[in-house]
Amino acid sequence: MESKGTVYLTRERMLELEKELQAMKGKGRAEMAGKIAEARAHGDLSENAEYDAAKEEQGLFELRISKLEGLLSRARIIEKNELPTDAVYILSDVTLEDLIHGGTVTYRLVSPEEADFEKNKISVTSPIGKAMLKKKIGDVVKVQVPAGSLEYKILDVK
Repeated sequence: MESKGTVYLTRERMLELEKELQAMKGKGRAEMAGKIAEARAHGDLSENAEYDAAKEEQGLFELRISKLEGLLSRARIIEKNELPTDAVYILSDVTLEDLIHGGTVTYRLVSPEEADFEKNKISVTSPIGKAMLKKKIGDVVKVQVPAGSLEYKILDVK
């Protein structure tokens, strides 16, 4: 999220982030102010660990707001129907055959901001994502990852 370029998001993810930002700016800031006021009420601020912790939490909270604002200001919505279907691109659902360990897996290639390995959404900037970009059905993809080498055959692209 630190990059200065365009960030590509699905409409759903853009709405989730906007909703999170609005909640943080509204109710979240009010709750944060309440925590600080409560901690301040506990006496001498120079020896008040609860106050220091609340102020640090507020700093992290405001940093998250700032990062979300920066991300959303650079965001561009991408629609699956705007992308080519002749090869693997962002938002492609790619079914792979694992040529080393056997079995198949389907991944959706997404922006780094949307990646969620538990939901089989991998970033186009990950080693596997980079290796699959612009490949077609039938192509074999060899990937070097920290855990070793992987080899996949692309079975389907949607």
